[in-house]
Amino acid sequence: MPEPSRIARLRISLDDTAPVIWRTVEVPLSASLKLLHEVIQAAMPFQDYHLFQFREGAVRYAIPDPHWPDGNTRSAKTTKLGALIDRGTTAFAYTYDFGDNWQHTITVEEVGPADPEVAYPRFLDGERRAPPEDVGGTMGFEEFLEAVTKPRHRERKRMLDWYGGPFDPGVIDQETIEAAMAKLARRRAIGQAAFAKSRSQGA
Repeated sequence: MPEPSRIARLRISLDDTAPVIWRTVEVPLSASLKLLHEVIQAAMPFQDYHLFQFREGAVRYAIPDPHWPDGNTRSAKTTKLGALIDRGTTAFAYTYDFGDNWQHTITVEEVGPADPEVAYPRFLDGERRAPPEDVGGTMGFEEFLEAVTKPRHRERKRMLDWYGGPFDPGVIDQETIEAAMAKLARRRAIGQAAFAKSRSQGA
């Protein structure tokens, strides 16, 4: 079966959170790791302000810095998700924001044929709201939750003002997640159509 017609169901778990913050998504095997990064950003959602990397064993996948060559870093733009999965990878790591250091475990739950009626990538399920950007990592997030979930906490108003509104840790922002995922799916469809057109014109 050709690679573009296969999809992977992935579970994205944010490490060191209890209860665990997690999402399940479906992503084509033909997607680059850069696109998978964008899928994770949409699924949490984060704001994509910071650097990221994937890690599989000793190999790091990121956006290489031409000024700082690193023999262990491969390009996330040119590495396909299918390249990892087809060599037997069942789990790998993703880190976003090297300051707050949000470490995630990506688990491959299933690989199968794509549904031709479905636009990929797509969001399937998840639990709990992701941390706000720049909250200060796991410890900062714990302090933030302590403040915003206790009505009499002395830092509650300041934290909510900083965040910009109410924060319910038990409720994910599904509407925002699905809108961001649909945007990625549309962009991918436009790219595929343009590629198919260029191939037919060159034939």
